[in-house]
Amino acid sequence: MRAARAPRRAGGPERGAASAEFALTLPAIVLVLITALTGVAAAVDHVRCVDAARLAARALARGDSGAAAVGLAARAAPAGARVSTGVGPDLVRVTVTARRSVPGSAVGWDVSATATAPVEYAAGLPP
Repeated sequence: MRAARAPRRAGGPERGAASAEFALTLPAIVLVLITALTGVAAAVDHVRCVDAARLAARALARGDSGAAAVGLAARAAPAGARVSTGVGPDLVRVTVTARRSVPGSAVGWDVSATATAPVEYAAGLPP
């Protein structure tokens, strides 16, 4: 008669290796995801800065007040964006700058856009 053997455990010496590998790759996956989402958010902010700068430049070129143009840009721009304007004899220039940072980090950069437009003169009035 043979002695009864204890049942073997599945996996042998490699038992738990998949869990260890997953635990090591999870931070890398999270880092890649955060980087990708931050890049998408920065792209969206850039598009919003471009739209805000164009909107304000057109308003200034039509002859709207500087405060009205800055207000239009501030509503179209990302939260906390800075708007600067410049009016010349023939051109207006608007720059919208927003600060973007990596979540949970002090690392950040500025996203900005500049738009220019020719000054529009009323019909019959000299430039």
